[in-house]
Amino acid sequence: MADPEGRTLGDEEVAALERVIRSGMLNSVWGTEAKALEREMAQLYGSRHAIACSSGTAALHLSVVAAAPDPGDEIITTPITDFGTVAPILAQNAVPVFADVDPSDGNLDPSAVEALIGPRTRAIMAVHLFGAAARIDELRALADRHGLALIEDCAQAWLTELPDRGPGLPAQGPGLPAQGSGEDLGSGARDVEGGRLAGTVGDVGTFSLQQWKHITCGDGGVVITQDDELARRMRLFSDKGWDRAAGRSHASLGLNYRMTELQAAVARAQLAKLDGVLAARRRTAAHLLKALEGLPGLRLPRPEGHAWWLFPLVLPDGGAGELAAHLGAAGIPARAGYLGEPLNRAPVWQGPIYGGSRYPLEGHTPAACPEAERLVAETLLVIDWNEHYTDEHVELVAERIRNRP
Repeated sequence: MADPEGRTLGDEEVAALERVIRSGMLNSVWGTEAKALEREMAQLYGSRHAIACSSGTAALHLSVVAAAPDPGDEIITTPITDFGTVAPILAQNAVPVFADVDPSDGNLDPSAVEALIGPRTRAIMAVHLFGAAARIDELRALADRHGLALIEDCAQAWLTELPDRGPGLPAQGPGLPAQGSGEDLGSGARDVEGGRLAGTVGDVGTFSLQQWKHITCGDGGVVITQDDELARRMRLFSDKGWDRAAGRSHASLGLNYRMTELQAAVARAQLAKLDGVLAARRRTAAHLLKALEGLPGLRLPRPEGHAWWLFPLVLPDGGAGELAAHLGAAGIPARAGYLGEPLNRAPVWQGPIYGGSRYPLEGHTPAACPEAERLVAETLLVIDWNEHYTDEHVELVAERIRNRP
């Protein structure tokens, strides 16, 4: 098999790094690369604002800051995700509440989300898992009915295309109108052959540039929003609450989540390659879908708009572990369950959160999520995927699956 960790890093990134080093300015406050990356991301996604930061987890923390929960408020999210989705909720002294998922793809089930909305709910945080679009228009409508913020975690979903809106669904989010006169870097969600992109429906969309994402600068993140006030909050928080226009004046609580110029220069070179990365992944994924079509005991992912960070398969009758071992014996990078356990069953909820205190989780125990738990334990298998796979690699995967024990 091709190297599952294959990257598109090359001469362009080397040249970008040299450009920054020779400039002598590696800090993005005074440099030009991070600002240019923000302009390019805003243009790509048709967003009024884009803010670069140090990691995908930092991007999610900024999105929680934008939602502005009070201590003890709740944010509903999925149990099938990286802990980086949940840690920022705790960092703002809010409570993550886990809703169950659609067993066909592992994305949030809007009906399960609605059942958990209560008086302390402040936001919904949806994850577009493995590059497949979550049911984001239903979640947008739900958020609007209850006056909640909607956050889209697009770490695995660069250029994921959203389906056409259903009848009666809102034309765009959100809840909170623009509040000021920030620089207008876009005019709405980018059209993709008449469609839209994941990240453009929520109040905030977050992206990761971590080593194994579609594009990378090692670690890095970007948030996008159409809302001037949310952008102001997030930019301040990412820069230690420093109001640069007012001298050395700290206007609010913040951390240092600034992206460096070195990260930004590499990210810009990678961003220029993104269309090609997606096209290659989509072509070979379509090939595998066709090769597996009609096989009994497999539920294939829906290809529409998929970004194929990983190639997921669902075995409704179980046996994902056995199939993963069968593929691994042939050198195919596959694993069952994606996580050791869904996050609602993670050990972290049993111990202290800050020092010896369990705050803000006192009196709170994550509820069962039966569909998520069965996916992780029995039915979900993921195959590593990247833009260097060839038709020969696809045929090897298909042949091994067709001949599974």
